[in-house]
Amino acid sequence: MRLSISIGNNSWTDGPATIGDHVSKVARTADQAGVDTLWAMDHLLQIPINGPATDPLLEAYALLGFVAGHTENLRIGALVTGVPYRHPGLLLKTLTSLDVLSHGRVWFGIGASWHEEEARDFGLPFPPRTERSELLEETLQLAHQMWAGDDKPFHGKHLHLEHPFNNPNSVQRPHPPILIGGSGEQRTLRLVAQYADACNLFDVPEGVVVAGIVGGHATLRHKLEVLRGHCEDVGRPYDDIEKTIVSTFAPVGASETFDHFAALAEVGFDHVIFEPSYPWDDATLDLIAAIIPDLARVLR
Repeated sequence: MRLSISIGNNSWTDGPATIGDHVSKVARTADQAGVDTLWAMDHLLQIPINGPATDPLLEAYALLGFVAGHTENLRIGALVTGVPYRHPGLLLKTLTSLDVLSHGRVWFGIGASWHEEEARDFGLPFPPRTERSELLEETLQLAHQMWAGDDKPFHGKHLHLEHPFNNPNSVQRPHPPILIGGSGEQRTLRLVAQYADACNLFDVPEGVVVAGIVGGHATLRHKLEVLRGHCEDVGRPYDDIEKTIVSTFAPVGASETFDHFAALAEVGFDHVIFEPSYPWDDATLDLIAAIIPDLARVLR
């Protein structure tokens, strides 16, 4: 099992002047410990699971560029970018540039978006769900085209690019791995099967209901089976899809944390993305570093 971390809580108590120092320490420690990827939560306001909307929060791609410059092996990605927030052509140029500058360490994390209040507060577009899903699919199509080096005009229902020229192209071939966040069974998981390299679900505790989804391993197994069915429908090997899951909690010890992640491996996940329910500190970094060698052997 791969173990990644997310930096979605920037509420260190010593003020904004030291946030860069904290992020640098987390990134360097993760890099040295063998963490697979450092993910940045792509929001402009803090989300309820992490704290009040007024808590400090860094912009994702600025954070990822900073992390890339402070690390050597650690992969980086946004978890996940809401598709209406950035023009897809510009977004893909940004991702390609990060991939080039980091020597091929970028993930493309993308989703249909959900935070309507955030979009309204910042004056960002937030079309109806159907349109966001259509835009997501067109963005995925454009990504495959641009990373293939095809600069012919792209005309979809929502996207129109006359010359999507992408030079330099990505270091990773055929393209940076594409991760789609979301658990929608009819649309989102089908897009995973058709266009992506990884899915991303949430580790909601047993019995807890979030956005109408009942938490627990039974729900997660069901979502993965839905994905398997979509893979069969489009002729894609299910094993080609990396199954990732975000898990947020306050760890109480290395063995308990290891057991929690190992149980997710039993469900069918091969990549867990962990974020503590508080800003990263030395003790939590040490705990995560301690379990990486054993966790890496869980699926072998």
